[in-house]
Amino acid sequence: MASYDALFEDENDIFGGTPESKYWDIVKQVSPDIARDEFDSIIAKMAAMEQMLMEQHDEEELDKIIDRHIFANASTIETRKKSLYMEYAGRLIYKLSD
Repeated sequence: MASYDALFEDENDIFGGTPESKYWDIVKQVSPDIARDEFDSIIAKMAAMEQMLMEQHDEEELDKIIDRHIFANASTIETRKKSLYMEYAGRLIYKLSD
């Protein structure tokens, strides 16, 4: 998994916006089929991770564990979200060039 920490030094100046805003700008530029396929791959990845974690914890407990982890690690989670937005934006851009 890539880390794009160096790009976040000035969050409001990254390519003219935040990683989140740039991702959504790019989604608006790709065909609905590409956006849908990429979103489906994100959901499939989440489903696989959730299934793996549910082998250790039941669903209700897992939700609580995740919420506590997000609360306790808000800064690192926020940085990871930005990296993921950049990664998925890059995947969309790559699909545009196909």
